Amino acid sequence: MGRVSYSWFPPQASAEAILYDDLFSILTAIGTFIFLGVTLAIGYNIIFHRAGRYDTSDGPPIEGNLRLEILWTVTPLLIVIGLAAASYQTYDKMNLHGATEIAHLPQVMESAYADTGITTEPMTKIEVDSKQWAWVFRYPEKNVTSTELHLPVDQRAHLKLRSQDVIHGFYIPAFRVKQDIIPAKTIDFEFTPIREGKYRLRDSQYSGTYFAAMQADVVVESPEDYDRWLNQAAKQTPTPAPNQAASEYAKREQKEDSAGWQTVVPAPAPMVNYHP
Repeated sequence: MGRVSYSWFPPQASAEAILYDDLFSILTAIGTFIFLGVTLAIGYNIIFHRAGRYDTSDGPPIEGNLRLEILWTVTPLLIVIGLAAASYQTYDKMNLHGATEIAHLPQVMESAYADTGITTEPMTKIEVDSKQWAWVFRYPEKNVTSTELHLPVDQRAHLKLRSQDVIHGFYIPAFRVKQDIIPAKTIDFEFTPIREGKYRLRDSQYSGTYFAAMQADVVVESPEDYDRWLNQAAKQTPTPAPNQAASEYAKREQKEDSAGWQTVVPAPAPMVNYHP
């Protein structure tokens, strides 16, 4: 089951995904062993140690076995300590920060670096702004803004995460990375994409009415294709990007989509050089 568990996730598209999936595989294997052991023991006793149909007598006066008591107390304790240590080491390497931790740290956070042993030079630096309900990515190198995140494969990505309003969650399932973003904090966050393709960025925190529409594509491509895209985007004049939340809100205001619940006016559509 430990090996099978790797197939339950999207393809490993980042170096961090390898760390995460290895930990999950260990947890699955141990959990399966415990589940089958307990289930088989219960099933065996139900089948072979049942009392007779009309037997209402008490069982034998067994006082217990000290060795067994120690065994089934110490063994689970060691397993839990071992899993806790493995989990701590994995998340320490990924260096992800929780919202509570961020709230009590300085305004600029230290970078989250996954100690995967993979050489990741040079580094791609991108600024990420999250707001109700859109993601905006800025590439300072070319002064390009986009609603689609582009990354070169096998190069470390360094993101500066910011929120303009409420708590958001930067979550890419294929990368196994999720970082909470809270207002008034700039979080330096790093990961390494290792597989070319198109993936999905989602908001993992409930940020209001239209938070389900707060998604964006993540395109991992070769360094050559990345440079080509960046240069082409730099030549385009910024225009308002399509915004699903704003479109749905406009329909509501025009009474095309009647609803009685309260909502928040979506932030204005971002002005970007590139949108899909």
